[in-house]
Amino acid sequence: MTGSSGLVPVQDDDHILGAEQPELTIVEYGDFGCPFCFAARRPLESLLGRYDTLSLVWRHYPDSELHPGAGLAAEFSEFAAADGRFWDAYALLLAGRDHFSQEDLHSVARQLDLDPGEAESALRAHTFRERVLEDVRGAEKAGVHATPTFFLNGERLEGHWSQLAQLVPAALDKENAG
Repeated sequence: MTGSSGLVPVQDDDHILGAEQPELTIVEYGDFGCPFCFAARRPLESLLGRYDTLSLVWRHYPDSELHPGAGLAAEFSEFAAADGRFWDAYALLLAGRDHFSQEDLHSVARQLDLDPGEAESALRAHTFRERVLEDVRGAEKAGVHATPTFFLNGERLEGHWSQLAQLVPAALDKENAG
């Protein structure tokens, strides 16, 4: 891991799962269409289940050229967040797709009991685009170039995300020993 002075501190409007007063916070910059973000999801959920002093923060870094519709999927997740359903949308969107159509997003809206017409209007007007772009600007400031990119308590993870399985317990042991 390396220092990351450019990382935007965790804020109230971040999407946070896990401990309210964490000893260790993982910040993930991700793309709902990224197969590596999808692959990392289950191990992250496992770590969150094992450690009650851990939290995960999701921040958007969609690449719509590589994953068509990823930007709209990120905007849709923010539409769901306005109804308190971000993590439900996250679970349905981060499902191994590499692109998103309007029908995919309508389907997710229906599964979440959100009004597909309201979702379509919000997406057409890009109501939540600025929220997504705020994360993208933060990613760029922190030197993020690909997804997933992880930070553990503000330090960038260099290397493969699978190292989290070893780094998280070691970091928590270090926190508890200090």
